[in-house]
Amino acid sequence: MSQDLVALQAVAQKLRIHSLRSTAEAGSGHPTSCLSAAELMAAVFFGTMRFDPHDPSNPTNDRFVLSKGHAAPVLYASLAEAGALPVEQLMDLRKISSDLEGHPTPRIPWVGAATGSLGQGLSVGVGMALNAKYIDRLDYRVYVLLGDGEVAEGGVWEAAAMASHYGLDNLIGIIDVNGIGQSQRTMFEFDVDAYRQRFAAFGWQTFVVDGHNIEDILTALSEAEQVSDRPVMLVARTYKGKGVSFLEDKDGMHGKPLKKGEQLDRALQEVQVPGNGTPPPIRRPAALSETRPSVTPSPMPAPSYDIGEKIATRAAYGTALAKLGEVQPLVVALDGDTKNSTFAERFVEAHPERYFESYIAEQNMVGAAVGLAACGKIPFVSTFAAFLTRAFDHIRMAAISGVAINYAGSHCGVSIGEDGPSQMGLEDLAMMRAIPHSTVLYPSDAVSAERLVTAAAELSGTTYIRTSRPATPVLYANTEAFPVGGSKIVRSSDRDQLTVVAAGVTLHEALSAADTLQAAGINIRVLDAYSVKPLDAEGIISAARDTHNTLVVVEDHYYDGGLGDAVLNAVATHGIQVHKLAVTEVPRSGKSAELLDAFGISAGRIVERVKSLVG
Repeated sequence: MSQDLVALQAVAQKLRIHSLRSTAEAGSGHPTSCLSAAELMAAVFFGTMRFDPHDPSNPTNDRFVLSKGHAAPVLYASLAEAGALPVEQLMDLRKISSDLEGHPTPRIPWVGAATGSLGQGLSVGVGMALNAKYIDRLDYRVYVLLGDGEVAEGGVWEAAAMASHYGLDNLIGIIDVNGIGQSQRTMFEFDVDAYRQRFAAFGWQTFVVDGHNIEDILTALSEAEQVSDRPVMLVARTYKGKGVSFLEDKDGMHGKPLKKGEQLDRALQEVQVPGNGTPPPIRRPAALSETRPSVTPSPMPAPSYDIGEKIATRAAYGTALAKLGEVQPLVVALDGDTKNSTFAERFVEAHPERYFESYIAEQNMVGAAVGLAACGKIPFVSTFAAFLTRAFDHIRMAAISGVAINYAGSHCGVSIGEDGPSQMGLEDLAMMRAIPHSTVLYPSDAVSAERLVTAAAELSGTTYIRTSRPATPVLYANTEAFPVGGSKIVRSSDRDQLTVVAAGVTLHEALSAADTLQAAGINIRVLDAYSVKPLDAEGIISAARDTHNTLVVVEDHYYDGGLGDAVLNAVATHGIQVHKLAVTEVPRSGKSAELLDAFGISAGRIVERVKSLVG
């Protein structure tokens, strides 16, 4: 065995030792899942990847995504052996004071995206590879280590299809086929050819390797670097718990650390480090061949609409996105084959080089956006609001990653009409409000839609923009500002008897109701709650104080978790009565106006409720 191979084998054994010790110290973790991947990690980090251990933000660094996030200790051990973090820090695994969490998060700068909810890492890798090949045009490669159990996830195959479609020859996946899942043997156990055939059928170049033979792994990785116009998948046959006789290929050991003392000592005696234990030098990335100018966005042009002009907010979203792409070169857009309905097609027409069609694969669309955001881009992700529910776990993990992603959900509520309940986004506000530190915006006209799209591009974390299908009148002057966290009083008098809080389509219903009520001698205040989260609590409480401490909240959303509950949270301790009008049952097909009335949120229904309250 050559000196380099001995050194790499020594690294693999040290990764095993670190993984065993750190999980035993923590009293929790997944050491057997780390032991199966030790040679794979050694070969990738110390034999293949090009990166500067002291400069995690270097744009030319190769990227690594640990999709099987429960094997975090072996990732931390690899970084420590590479000099990217202190070795002694490994013993702080899973402590509340430590950034070495049970599953990787970007608290560590080398982790581009949080993993641990399985089946998502390959999508993140797709986004990173798209960035390198099509936007930044850098020669870095992206390595993704998957577990064999997670390959049952549909999101993996969405990612596999997109990677092949875009010819991502800078993406190299590795499946750790150790045959054992959490509770039983995996679907294909050690049938490596089953995995190989499946990825080959998706257009990937595939290699089957002995995952404990470093020379075999290095040969395949070297050949992978020569592949063009298609992604590569290494299918690595391994043993869970490899290197410790009483753990190797044993059922029932997933997620079980060894006990400190005799059990740990016995395992460590079996893990011998060959040679002098010195790892080979890290391959450094090549310097950038050109100086890249800093990106400075230009001012966004103002909206250009006429008051009263009927424009759907989804159409205004598309217009704003195209304009934003002109002034902010970091903006990229993804859509799931709905761009002619979300109007993301306007961005495609203006900036095709920064648009990635994601087809009907919403999970991967969000995961790829995470990878793009981790590379410094500002992704806008659009589809029907209802279809984002399919990707909620990816949205949740994106928030854990702390990346800034903007989601636009169109076709919300019963107001979409005849398409019926499968197409109606009626849970989306509740879903997006639940994301930590999220921003939820709900424009009611074209001007507010454009302003809020512009604002979204400057926000951190998760931002959701809810757009509507029907064309609605422009309410605001083009010069009107819409600060996040604000609201607008759009109808008021000094005789208002209560305040109606609404947004989107129901704001227009509320204004129509106000006209009807005024003719009957009843004045109401109408407030546009365009910022659902953060909500303008102060403005809403002030309006309530002026109108007999009574609010009626009207929303084209299910009864629970939406705007009404946001208002309730804000005023709960202020002695204010809140009456909610919302969709309380599964709707059906029909005309938009018919559905708004049938489900209690039309102008007529608002009039009925107001009269019952003031009578």
